[in-house]
Amino acid sequence: MNRGLLLRLENVLQLRGACLQLRALSSRKVCGAQWKPVQLSAHPVGSLLLQPQLWPKHRLISAALSQCRHLATKEETKKKKKKVPLTRGEVEIRQRMTVEELAQAMGKDIDHIYEALLYTDMNLDSLEPDSILNEDHIKMIVQKSGMKYKSAKLKEEKERKNTDAVKRQVVNYPAVLTPRPPVVTILGHVDHGKTTLLDSLRKTQVASMEAGGITQHIGAFIVHMPSGEKITFLDTPGHAAFSAMRARGTNVTDIVILVVAAEDGVMQQTIESIQHAKNAGVPLILAINKCDKPEADPERVKKELLAHDVVCEEFGGDVQAVNISALKGENLMVLAEATVALAEMLELKADATGLVEGTIIESRKDKGKGPLTTAIIQRGTLRKGCVLVAGKTWAKVRFLFDENGRAVDSASPGIPVEIMGWKESPSAGDEILEVESEQRAQEVVAWRTYVEQQERMKKDLEVIEAKQKEHRLEYEKKQQKLAHLTWRQRKAALYKANKHLMFSRPKERAEMDENTLSLIVKGDVDGSVEAILNILDSYDCEDECKLEIVYFGMGDISENDISLAEAFNGVIFGFSVKANESIKKLADKKGIKIKLHNIIYKLIEDLKDELNSRLPPTVVETTIGEASVLDTFSVTVGKTRIPVAGCRVHKGLLDRKMKFKLIRNRDVIWKGCLSSLKHHKDDVQVIKTGMDCGLSLDKNLEFSIGDEIICYEEKEVQQTTSWDPGF
Repeated sequence: MNRGLLLRLENVLQLRGACLQLRALSSRKVCGAQWKPVQLSAHPVGSLLLQPQLWPKHRLISAALSQCRHLATKEETKKKKKKVPLTRGEVEIRQRMTVEELAQAMGKDIDHIYEALLYTDMNLDSLEPDSILNEDHIKMIVQKSGMKYKSAKLKEEKERKNTDAVKRQVVNYPAVLTPRPPVVTILGHVDHGKTTLLDSLRKTQVASMEAGGITQHIGAFIVHMPSGEKITFLDTPGHAAFSAMRARGTNVTDIVILVVAAEDGVMQQTIESIQHAKNAGVPLILAINKCDKPEADPERVKKELLAHDVVCEEFGGDVQAVNISALKGENLMVLAEATVALAEMLELKADATGLVEGTIIESRKDKGKGPLTTAIIQRGTLRKGCVLVAGKTWAKVRFLFDENGRAVDSASPGIPVEIMGWKESPSAGDEILEVESEQRAQEVVAWRTYVEQQERMKKDLEVIEAKQKEHRLEYEKKQQKLAHLTWRQRKAALYKANKHLMFSRPKERAEMDENTLSLIVKGDVDGSVEAILNILDSYDCEDECKLEIVYFGMGDISENDISLAEAFNGVIFGFSVKANESIKKLADKKGIKIKLHNIIYKLIEDLKDELNSRLPPTVVETTIGEASVLDTFSVTVGKTRIPVAGCRVHKGLLDRKMKFKLIRNRDVIWKGCLSSLKHHKDDVQVIKTGMDCGLSLDKNLEFSIGDEIICYEEKEVQQTTSWDPGF
């Protein structure tokens, strides 16, 4: 190689070293009148460096300086922007801050950040003002500058305007108040006859109607008294719905009928029912049931109730007691009259004008009608076309039905009614409010959804902060124990303490259980991971699907996580972490699911969906038709005698392609397919309601008159986990 070229290359390298010294003094003037020539005398180009006016003319210097950072002079800095005033004390830092953002937060210029980074192993040549610093370097810079750091809080969203719907102001003008029927709930112990009493009260109203005239799903019905009064009975005697109403402060129930069996006396759920009524401030009527039995002792029941502050009238109290027999229908009208008398004392009235207010008693989904709710109207008059809001859903009323399934035009206060037109199914106990328009209803639902989400996030944040504080205290204790050691001793002690963790590997199973969900959990900080693990600790449905945590830790999703998920057939759940494109492509290639979330409850909901997908489907039988055996006979085919049943279809239809079962005395004695289905002498595929037919089974089984033939269809339905994480 040319000797001159080698000399020039050597000068460039020497000049490069001199420029690095210049950068270390970047807080001073570039034209260094203060610099001593002796500092650069060792360099052949030192004389040139002390004459800045010659730099642009010299090719070697200009080439070297072009590879170095331009160092702004004070005059240039003033032209670009005003210097941020210096601040003392704490500096708010956050993850992924840029050089410029950190300088502004510290009240320093950018050159100060570069100077602090000279003491690190960071490559300054690739650093720009918009370069992102990692958290360790940010903390080091702040500490080197003699300041303290604290984590910045998340920016609060702009406060949204409350657009919720509220109840109207109570008006006590006698002119607008009209009498309404009392709403009565029947409570008591499980086996004391609540359902029998409700059925008996229904039968008093449908004696002239055909069987099945009352649909079983309606949650309320009306009893008409001979004197013309009406009583609304709630067909929801369970404690859950009643507690939901009480929790929302909704006094839907005016009177509670407490059912106690005369032979059993006061039981545990009887005491709970009394407490429910007291907490809601609802008066009681005592119905002592099963008084027709020989071992009945109504007086003992009344005395036992004295211990629970339920004092009957004969003992000087204000609780009416009625001896009844729900099974035989004895004294039911006496019980109803006692209810009417108490209602007259309460002077129950309501405003039947203005916007509607009410409470949902029962909610269900109908295949043809969609979501349906049974509700009690408390104020206003409900009509078709009204726009209602309940919970986090809304409805434009399309149809109204009474307890008998008949369409009605309106419903006044105290009357139970079934509402059709909901977008989604609301919950039992939700408050119904009428609003002016569909747009207003959507605003209310959006606001309620937002409030619920904020409350959940607030609770999640509290859990995370508590775990982070606990982790920080534990870390500080460990550091205090090692404070007297040198750094070599400290490193050796930490290595010894964590050695078992470093070399441990999760035990891989030779055979994977299909009904097992393996998880890899990653979080941004230890507190987040701990919060998620605490929620997973509440999982108590191992009999449905096993939940195994293969690995958990902090940081973004890595190739190691993908390998673990592949080995264990698992799913990766990440909280406030990321997965780069190469990791996502690798996961797609290997068929690994990566689920990333920033809100804990959404992560848990996604986990529940994953658990549901691991559960085996259940087979549900759907009845298509029913027929009764009216006669039996047999036919001979070759040398084989085949029993044949003469049947009449009284519900649905019989389809030969479907499955059948034979029921005798309520017991299923056969399941299978038909070998033949005939109408008169013709082979047919379908027999409809009201038609006669002859049929034989694929098994040689004798029929009996009165047997039931059920035609049904089997469908697979996806199971859902019963795990309740508590939110």
